[in-house]
Amino acid sequence: MRRPNASKPPGDPANRSGGHDAAPLYAEVALPLRLAQTYTYRLPLALREDACVGARLLVPFGRKLLTGYVVALHEGLDADSGLADSEVKDAEEMLDAEPLLTPEVLEITRWISDYYAAPWGEALKAALPAGLNSAVEQYVSITAAGRDELARLPPRRAVTAKAQLLRLASLSEALALRDAARELGQAKAAKAARELERAGWVTITHRARTAQARAKRRKAVRLLPPDSAATDATRKTAGEPDAGGVSRRRQAASGPDGLTEAQRRVVGALIEGGGELLFAELLETAGVGASVVQTLERRGLVEVYAREVRRDPLAGARLPERDEFQLTEAQAAALSEINGSQARGEYAAFLLHGVTGSGKTEIYIRAMREALRHGRTAMMLVPEISLTPVFSRRLRAHFGDAVAIFHSSLTTGERFDEWRRLRNGEARVVIGTRSAVFAPVSDLGLVVVDEEHESSYRQQESPYYNGRDTAVMRALKERAVVVLGSATPSLETFQNARAGKYRYLRLPDRIAGRAMARAEIVDMRDAFRRAGRPEVFSPELLEAVEETHAGGHQSIILLNRRGYSSFVLCRSCGERYNCPNCDVTLTFHRSERSMVCHYCNLRQRVPEACHACRGPFIHFVGEGTEQIEEILRKKFPALRIARLDRDTTARRSHYEETILSFGAGELDMLVGTQMIAKGHDFPNVTLVGVVSVDAGLAIPDFRAAERAFQLITQVAGRAGRGDAPGRVLIQTYLPHHYALRHACAQDYEAFFDEEIRYRRNLNYPPFVALASLLVHHEDHVRVEATAGTLRRALDEANSDRACRVLGPAPAPLARLRGEHRVQLLIKSRSRPRLRALVEMATAAAAATPGCDPNTVNVEIDPVSLM
Repeated sequence: MRRPNASKPPGDPANRSGGHDAAPLYAEVALPLRLAQTYTYRLPLALREDACVGARLLVPFGRKLLTGYVVALHEGLDADSGLADSEVKDAEEMLDAEPLLTPEVLEITRWISDYYAAPWGEALKAALPAGLNSAVEQYVSITAAGRDELARLPPRRAVTAKAQLLRLASLSEALALRDAARELGQAKAAKAARELERAGWVTITHRARTAQARAKRRKAVRLLPPDSAATDATRKTAGEPDAGGVSRRRQAASGPDGLTEAQRRVVGALIEGGGELLFAELLETAGVGASVVQTLERRGLVEVYAREVRRDPLAGARLPERDEFQLTEAQAAALSEINGSQARGEYAAFLLHGVTGSGKTEIYIRAMREALRHGRTAMMLVPEISLTPVFSRRLRAHFGDAVAIFHSSLTTGERFDEWRRLRNGEARVVIGTRSAVFAPVSDLGLVVVDEEHESSYRQQESPYYNGRDTAVMRALKERAVVVLGSATPSLETFQNARAGKYRYLRLPDRIAGRAMARAEIVDMRDAFRRAGRPEVFSPELLEAVEETHAGGHQSIILLNRRGYSSFVLCRSCGERYNCPNCDVTLTFHRSERSMVCHYCNLRQRVPEACHACRGPFIHFVGEGTEQIEEILRKKFPALRIARLDRDTTARRSHYEETILSFGAGELDMLVGTQMIAKGHDFPNVTLVGVVSVDAGLAIPDFRAAERAFQLITQVAGRAGRGDAPGRVLIQTYLPHHYALRHACAQDYEAFFDEEIRYRRNLNYPPFVALASLLVHHEDHVRVEATAGTLRRALDEANSDRACRVLGPAPAPLARLRGEHRVQLLIKSRSRPRLRALVEMATAAAAATPGCDPNTVNVEIDPVSLM
């Protein structure tokens, strides 16, 4: 085992088989496991000529076969590795003739591994579409001795699992153990296979399962010259017939040449279609049956073949008109700065700080156009899948099929096709969520990170990485320009701009001189005193809704809690209904009459009586989007209201349809969570109501105030983007909180100055580097023991006290998905010292008996401490 040689980067030609005078003998492989190191394998003679860096390689690891990723090739063993040739295992199979991972992707994933203390193999696996990560399967083949044993078995006797497996294996050359498990059960099939192998009655082999994602092929028909044989025509490129062929085709379609009426309709449809059509489309267009086409094929007039078909995520989508706006003076100045750096071909990082509605997207598009003009590629990251429909349509309107879309809600086939178009250079612009930072584009010229402050850019499972920071580093490595855009930049980004690390570009005004929406705080304590009970909506907000729609305008109501009620309790004894797997209450969802855990997705029926005291008084407390939608429908029955949250957007198309309908004026009001708060441009929206932000301010996280400020400012920016002025009403029981005051004034700099003082005084980012070590397991004793081991290892490695270690202590969510969770935090003013401490301590703890490194999540620069 060894770490990669830093002096020879993965993409270096010397690491490719073609760059060697002799074929490489050894491959350095990163495995998708919680392991820091890479492993060296010997390449059998049959694999040496085809070996290449960036390809997948099937290798033995322990008693299993795993799919690894070749990160380097070597002609001999490194003397520093300490490996003897006898210790090196042979690789099994090269899975790719051409590398799937480009040098750029290998380089950025290596950086992720080093910076975030993440396994390189897991980062490489995350960089490929899910359908390209092959699994390894076990196959069972019966031996001659096994067939003899099977013949001796009584045919009608109740058989054991071993006998059943032996019979199944006799029916095929190689039986996938996965298929046998469907009949016998996973545990029984695995146990029976091992016992049969020991007896010599079967052999067990491992093979890489074919990747799920493949090019889609459909039957198509192309028109051939009447005097050409079909076998000759197969060598012609579709859509490139000679001039004489076209003439003869027209004669075949119109002249008396023995064709029936149905056959002439087929030929005519093909001519109109440019010479070829999909088989099903041709039958529908010509109004004929398949036999007519088959007759033409026998006569040598047409050829039926399999054609590759692209699965386009935007197929049939309505594209917006391609508008060309006159840039404001501030927009033109910002674009000039960005394009100047592009023209020089140098790395540059910009913070584009523009108020909502200031025209940041127009700058993005024009900067992308400039990148393409220079022959380079462009990448745009958005924080959430919900923003891709609007942005991808707009980019497609400007750049056509040069745009590829990249996010996890696409089907496996769509992701594969879009990835391949980027890999082959057919697409030169990519838009997507954080995983799009791994898009296999070459000659990258521009990277745009929209809404750069969003926490969703952070991957919440291993490998833990931040898409925004990774995008900045990828731009640096490829000498590209990166633009971080936001109306409410993260404190870290704004501090970097103040320190000169990023160049600061300001858009202080909305386009067309439109005024910012007027924001007001509604003190719900007064509403409570007036009504004598808690109210969901204040009279001010209800009156504003009525006035807004009487004037023919639209409104948005935000509540960042889904479901109907926040929790359920018994009014007789006070018993609350908590999730048995997580330290949270269950949320009542009225539409399905169930209580749901929003962390582990556990669902329970609502009880008719309390399980503790048997009392009948089950009470639902708090509001969610489902309840406020119901209240608003009752109060305003004439309004066309739609709700958008994770419960209503299970289908990808539902979100897109709702947003497009609202934008077209087919809906009057949109109710939803934070997914409706940013990125959208609805000119007819003049009212935004924020029902409650108090719960977000109470979260035990040092970023709680920053998130509340950003959410309110962003959703307030949806109002008043047209000709009519906008109004924002913010309901709260904490009217004097500084985050709400500054959000109401839409004064980012004032909020930054106040918040940054708290961060400085309490030693939180951006003034220190932060790491979180979270220990999780079902066994609480084991969690405590591992956390104690980690703390001792940290103290020993931190002998100079250059870092401050806090904990172990229960995490804010002390139990999640059935696992207990204990957290340690590390702060340091030296980022290299922090990473060195984490690496030394986790390695020392992993070597301690009883400490399982798989139970420890290491996060560098965590965005949430929950």
